[in-house]
Amino acid sequence: MKTLLTAGALALSLITLAITPSAAMEYKAGDITITNPWARATPGQPRNGGAYLMIKGGATDDQLTGAETPVSKKAAIHGHSNENGVMKMREVHGLDVPAGEMVMLKPGGYHVMLMKLKHALKKGGSFPLTLHFAKAGDVTVDVRIMGVGAMNAETKSGHGGHGDHNTHGKMKKH
Repeated sequence: MKTLLTAGALALSLITLAITPSAAMEYKAGDITITNPWARATPGQPRNGGAYLMIKGGATDDQLTGAETPVSKKAAIHGHSNENGVMKMREVHGLDVPAGEMVMLKPGGYHVMLMKLKHALKKGGSFPLTLHFAKAGDVTVDVRIMGVGAMNAETKSGHGGHGDHNTHGKMKKH
């Protein structure tokens, strides 16, 4: 009977882990950790989209230098800047990932711009995205596609407990 109860408890805990929306998807590039890669669904015949994720720096400084995916003709790192009261989005050719620091790519901030999408991104789907780091090398992550208005990788309100991590990464313009 004790074995049956233990097996039941283990099964219940595994089921709970499998359905918990906040279960982080985690990837490694050297000693850099990438978590919760996600994108917004795109309605109709979209031209562009964006991918978002969190990067935790490793033991030494590094830099995210680029990205690529089969779902778009081009993928590039973009950032937003305020120029005379007007928000502008620009491609950056390197996003610093300081040692031990958290860098968040999110809507309205740094993100991976997906240009000339080959098809709409459908909620519930996913796609591969390869990130290029100067020192840590390349890593391919699986990007989950959330709802059109999603603000993070959570399935509910868009606030999902990630908080507003300060992005310490610095962009380098070309």
